Amino acid sequence: MSEPIESLSLSAIGRKFREGSLNAVALTQHCIGRHEPSLNAYREWTPEPALRQAEQADEAFANAQDGGALQGIPISVKDLYGVDDTQTFAGSPAAMPPPWQSEGEIIKGLRASHAVFSGKTHTVEFAFGGLGVNSHWGTPRNPWDADRHRVPGGSSSGAGVSLCEGTALVALGSDTAGSVRIPASMTGNVGLKTSYGRWPVSGIFPLSPTLDTAGILTKSVADAVTAFSAIDPHQRSYGPRLAREVARCSPGDFVMGTGESALWDDCEPGICE
Repeated sequence: MSEPIESLSLSAIGRKFREGSLNAVALTQHCIGRHEPSLNAYREWTPEPALRQAEQADEAFANAQDGGALQGIPISVKDLYGVDDTQTFAGSPAAMPPPWQSEGEIIKGLRASHAVFSGKTHTVEFAFGGLGVNSHWGTPRNPWDADRHRVPGGSSSGAGVSLCEGTALVALGSDTAGSVRIPASMTGNVGLKTSYGRWPVSGIFPLSPTLDTAGILTKSVADAVTAFSAIDPHQRSYGPRLAREVARCSPGDFVMGTGESALWDDCEPGICE
């Protein structure tokens, strides 16, 4: 690879796949080589299955089977998601009951698209916490400080770390009250919480069924657009055009709104203070 993989966007990697200058096995081997066990991003690290999935992705490319923008892309999975041949602990010391070991719609869709799963990343126990601390499995280290063990944010605590170390190019998380956005902000990544109900949450251990959403962490906004478009059931056919349109945007194209009136109307004075 003439360019370091860390400098390539998902769309650039996809172009290299399709023009034949890069393959999924080489990319996956590169990402496996970036694994740093001391960072403790993963509860279950699965390099061998990842390589087999990469081989399947390359075979699909060779047979003109294009599964979309995440075909052959290494993706880490928060340990709330059921993934075949792994166990879901949801950050607890015991494996979850059988219903939470089964793959849901998001994982099934990514598998059908020939994505590559790098492993199951750590989470705060039952996703309840924003610091990323886990006394059962150990708290992942924030890669931005090599000397002191600083928290990575949670509850998707291993997700951002997996991106920073380079073992994954997309990280699947969940967000009820910041569990994608907090670790993204604390590890220098981009976190996207989807709107409630937009993405299915089947096969994801729940914290609050009326508030839970699936989400993603990526290394850039452009990658978030690419990954969102590939996963989102409403955007798959629009994804490439959406990515091009976003690339042409500037800050002046956006209007920011605040919810001050909705937050403070009819609020008790003591609460306002």
